[in-house]
Amino acid sequence: MGEKILFVNSEIYPYLPGSHIADIGRFLPQGIQERRKEIRSFMPRYGCINERKNQLHEVIRLSGMNIIINDVDRPLVIKVASISSARIQVYFIDNEDYFKRKQIDRDEDGTFFSDNGERAVFFARGVLETVKKLRWAPDIIHCQGWITQILPLYLKKIYKDDPIFSSSKIVLSLYDDTPEAFRPDLAALAKFGDITEEDMPLLVNEATGINLAKTAAQYSDGIIIGSENVDEGLVEYCKGLSVPMLPYNGESMADGTYIDAYNNFYESL
Repeated sequence: MGEKILFVNSEIYPYLPGSHIADIGRFLPQGIQERRKEIRSFMPRYGCINERKNQLHEVIRLSGMNIIINDVDRPLVIKVASISSARIQVYFIDNEDYFKRKQIDRDEDGTFFSDNGERAVFFARGVLETVKKLRWAPDIIHCQGWITQILPLYLKKIYKDDPIFSSSKIVLSLYDDTPEAFRPDLAALAKFGDITEEDMPLLVNEATGINLAKTAAQYSDGIIIGSENVDEGLVEYCKGLSVPMLPYNGESMADGTYIDAYNNFYESL
């Protein structure tokens, strides 16, 4: 399977500076599209992204929804831009409270933003609701970066019976971007619909980045080790889940053949 692939990214080059994750966010969707798959890509609209330079514009028909987090209504704004050389569009999840600031996830002193858990919740729900509005049913949803890691829980617990997502499989890429800790109330903030704290016991116990990644892995159908220095304990935990895993291969990353490996992994699920 895997004719329609939804990429949910924390970073995409050139909207953010080149990095391992941002480069994969840029070149993997293009490569998969060149292998005759339909793709859609999403990322947060961080305040450091120059909208004029990158020609972002709001998609009115997709915007206008409100997402309630911590009893506060947050307007969901959807923007889009094109990477013309790759012939792909990128959708941006935006909200003034969460994504206007110029930094990605840490302030100028390097301190992790206290509301990063809320931002992850908003991003995940924003992506899923926008895909519903697009009426585009993905076969594979590939989550890359810590800010995407609440999405697998939502898909499997809230959206699994929605016709748009009923056949969707989750692929989770793990990197060495795992935050140390979130606010202790992350599990309470993440509760939505029928989700209870029993659905995310690791986050109830301790709201760390490792426990968020483990929770995402629990609700994934396939796991890719996306970089060389992923936490060893996290990798061992994932091996114990009896979920298909694709190990990291530095050579295939360097020469671009990882795209074929990822494509074959999608088709195997």
